[in-house]
Amino acid sequence: MHLISLWKRTVAAGAGVAAGAALLTGPAAATDRLPGPAAYHEQTLEWTDCGAVGADPATVPEPYRTAAAGLADETAGIECAPLTVPLDYTDPGGETLTLALSRIRATDPDRRTGVLLSNPGGPGGSGLAMPLLLQEFMGEAAGRFDLIGFDPRLTGASTPLDCRWPVGSGVRSSGPDVISYLHAAAFQRDLAERCRTHAGDVLPYVTTRNTARDMDVIRAVLGEDRISYLGYSYGSYLGEVYTQLFPGRTDRVVLDGVIHPDRYTPNLMAGAERAGEDALRAWADWTAERHDEHGLGADRAAVLAGVDRVIAASQRAPLRIGDHTLDRYTVPLLLFSSLATAGDADRAWLADFTGLLLRAADGEHVEPDADLALRLEFVTTGLGSTYASGQIAVLCGDAAERRGIADYWLDIRREAAHHPFVAPVTRNITPCEFWDPPAEAPTVLDNDIPALLVAATGDTRVAYEGTAEMRRDWPSSRLVTLHDVPHHAVYGFYGNTCVDDLVNDYLRTGVLPRHDVSCTE
Repeated sequence: MHLISLWKRTVAAGAGVAAGAALLTGPAAATDRLPGPAAYHEQTLEWTDCGAVGADPATVPEPYRTAAAGLADETAGIECAPLTVPLDYTDPGGETLTLALSRIRATDPDRRTGVLLSNPGGPGGSGLAMPLLLQEFMGEAAGRFDLIGFDPRLTGASTPLDCRWPVGSGVRSSGPDVISYLHAAAFQRDLAERCRTHAGDVLPYVTTRNTARDMDVIRAVLGEDRISYLGYSYGSYLGEVYTQLFPGRTDRVVLDGVIHPDRYTPNLMAGAERAGEDALRAWADWTAERHDEHGLGADRAAVLAGVDRVIAASQRAPLRIGDHTLDRYTVPLLLFSSLATAGDADRAWLADFTGLLLRAADGEHVEPDADLALRLEFVTTGLGSTYASGQIAVLCGDAAERRGIADYWLDIRREAAHHPFVAPVTRNITPCEFWDPPAEAPTVLDNDIPALLVAATGDTRVAYEGTAEMRRDWPSSRLVTLHDVPHHAVYGFYGNTCVDDLVNDYLRTGVLPRHDVSCTE
């Protein structure tokens, strides 16, 4: 997961990159050469230098934005290759998809442990840049692994899915009242219909279970009996599903920002409302201490009053920032989505954005910088349609549910009584209410594997209680908890030495801590 937020990976221009991009998005291998499931394991990967694979900070989910910002110009020997997988694993001789893979080979071959596959979350997040990030995070341990990234089926540089949405997010605020909520519900119904019209044939196969099956093809094609795995946010759920479908095929497993399978629903962030409100107050305190720089108020109350004024203004009339219109549905989403992390750079960005919104609320003509303009275009126009289509298609393909429009509204009002800033976003109706039923039942987790679970008690996207439940369900696992920090995706992204050292020790040695571990600032 990161969770329900923005992600678009960028492959830098250049002759080698252009050739690689054409290869990754070209036709899949002929199906007559791949007649059955086992034959997909016999492919030979054609690795080529894919040049500078980076992540545009404008469209990277908040947990990864700062870390990814410096990677756009690096090459670090990263290679890319296409992999063919069946669209439908029950019909392996039918249509196929192409997956985009990336790799940084082990730099310490004498102590090579195997491959480390990773997923950044989303769902729908591109993983091609993950080997570059992990090379930075893992230190000496990185050299012992072939670091493997991939864009999951129908996302990023893999065979794409596009429902031709007019916006780049299927997650929005419900608005302030029942009338605005009913408009929101009608909007979500339209998004679902667009997917049914433009991508209906493939939607039943855009699921976590099929992505896990793709992961096992990756494992086999790489020639490995077992893989190590690192998954953030939604990627933790993907890892759980993989261990259930393919028991015994994992070595070292790290899950960060853990989603418990019983809490996996289309409202993926439900349950983290208190943490979100706490994060807003913590940001307000931080901003008030820097009133001379940001000018939003010298105490928490003043800063929060400014946020309330922005939201109220957007409810009366849309706010204009340059060529972009932000309304009662998008302003709360943008503010909330910027609270995923507690880093100074991200907090400063939110303070500056809030100041810009306040000026727009006062009727000033304001222009965004290039970074903000791209973010706004990604959310408010069809630029982000492919990312959003893939994200929602996975959630709905896994767990579409028909609760009834009224049930969502009652839930929003109950939760908003205690968490008015967050609940209209986290509890709002989604396109999944209007989706066709999933092709497969949800995965029931009944295994127990050694794994290292990582979480912050103040996680603003995934309820910490779910991580604790996961620890109880996997007695062989160990839990590393970062206390009192409002941050989603901790390992490598937050910069806590205690957490990072524990994860790297485990990845290097394969030995879990003897007991659960608590880390502090």
